[in-house]
Amino acid sequence: MPDAITRSAIEATAHKIAPYVRRTPVMDVVLPGVMRPVALKLELFQHTGSFKARGAFSTVIGRDLPKVGIAAASGGNHGAAAAYAAHVAAVPAHIFVPAIAAPAKVAKIKSYGAIIDQDGATYYDALEKCTRFIAETGALSVHAYDAVPTLLGQGTLGREIQSQLPDIDTLLVAVGGGGLIGGIAGWYRGDVRIVGV
Repeated sequence: MPDAITRSAIEATAHKIAPYVRRTPVMDVVLPGVMRPVALKLELFQHTGSFKARGAFSTVIGRDLPKVGIAAASGGNHGAAAAYAAHVAAVPAHIFVPAIAAPAKVAKIKSYGAIIDQDGATYYDALEKCTRFIAETGALSVHAYDAVPTLLGQGTLGREIQSQLPDIDTLLVAVGGGGLIGGIAGWYRGDVRIVGV
């Protein structure tokens, strides 16, 4: 999979998803005790409130989508992004969330017209049900982190950061499943120090 996450592939993905995602702003901040300049990339202004829309649109746009639609497992943010991408593409979204998912996040997913399956104690229980559903129905999998289209979509964030902050030497990246940091590392290819947080 790493060989597929190239700058040229991320560049092509950025052009493909450009009509569907926002170029989010960067804000300079001063942090007590930190003597170096710090900037924040404000992906909270992205559609559905997180960077996840990038990977979701990368997966959904430009494909022949099955009538059954798409399926995704999520604790919240990815489900909202997948549901939004399916809404834009006018196909059903089947989102599998664990019982512990935050009610506000489940409500956001539903607001995009998704069919919710909320069961199981953990994300991995939801992922297992989602995987079974995909195998049985032929729905398109929109994986939260472990898929080339997702990584390419998240890599577009690295591309955008580089264009907005060309002189950075260190980039702190939140790590959950690894899709965001994997995509960003695929863009930078060692040109900056990337620290998972």
